[in-house]
Amino acid sequence: MPVKRLKEFLDLHRASYCTINHSLAYTAHEIAACVHIPAREVAKTVIVKVDGKMTMVVLPAAFRIDLKLLQEITDAYNVELATEDEFKASFPECAVGAMPPFGNLYDMDVYVADSLAENEYIAFNAGSHTEIIKMTYRDFERLVEPVVIDLVLR
Repeated sequence: MPVKRLKEFLDLHRASYCTINHSLAYTAHEIAACVHIPAREVAKTVIVKVDGKMTMVVLPAAFRIDLKLLQEITDAYNVELATEDEFKASFPECAVGAMPPFGNLYDMDVYVADSLAENEYIAFNAGSHTEIIKMTYRDFERLVEPVVIDLVLR
């Protein structure tokens, strides 16, 4: 249980969720296949720098981020992908690449793809490459208060 803090937060705020253990998987596509969840419900967390500030972007498994569009939407001068070395210290309890999309727990703004907001459920890494959390999108939105935007290429 790598992200005890996340689970305590979910419990404190009475969110309904389940944890699903799976075989080792690194990509959102692999996770979807392992746990038999549609790829459109599996959210991946991408860390970007928006004018130097670490920010989370949450996308469906099959999508890619459009950095130019994110720059326009945020009215930023510069938007770029953050390197693992730049963000890994912000997530000390997480395996690199397995950060949950709860930027509010890590002092980061969160942008979420509008296509995820259309789902009843989302699933995401729970800090490791062998465990995910599945919960309603409505609870996720209530707890994280992300900015919902269309910022991906299919």
